Amino acid sequence: MPVVSAETVVPVDPATAFAVSQTTGAVRRRWDPFISEQHFLDEADAAAKGVRTFTRQRFGFAMVSSYVSYAPPTNVGMVMESGPWFFEKLGGGWRFTAVPEGTRAVWKYNFTCRPAWLAPIAEWIGARILGFEIRRRLAGFARGCSDPVVLDAVRATRQD
Repeated sequence: MPVVSAETVVPVDPATAFAVSQTTGAVRRRWDPFISEQHFLDEADAAAKGVRTFTRQRFGFAMVSSYVSYAPPTNVGMVMESGPWFFEKLGGGWRFTAVPEGTRAVWKYNFTCRPAWLAPIAEWIGARILGFEIRRRLAGFARGCSDPVVLDAVRATRQD
């Protein structure tokens, strides 16, 4: 099972970094270049373990995923329930750890591809494409952690 990961250090505390990572709507699209649409399912209005989300990637691929862990401000994990035909399985976890400079964010994904006969080649290609996308997404997250609009939205949500 291929694993791709990326990490960065952002100049905010772990609680703020975690909160930025969980933004939704226009605030999320402001920093996250991966998504074009994302929303909670089943009448959920906030992230939590067991909550399902719909995500449409910028090229149009869509998936339904569920939170398998949700432990602010340290980590969050998800698994794909349904998604693009070429993924047999997809899961990811984001971890946030305090460091002297702020917060180290490590995002890690694992996946398997189908059909089985194509998996060795598809997974080799997928690791490179998904790795690129994760690095791009994490760079957007780092920009979001310095964006006054995103940080103001996070502060407003945390004061509610």
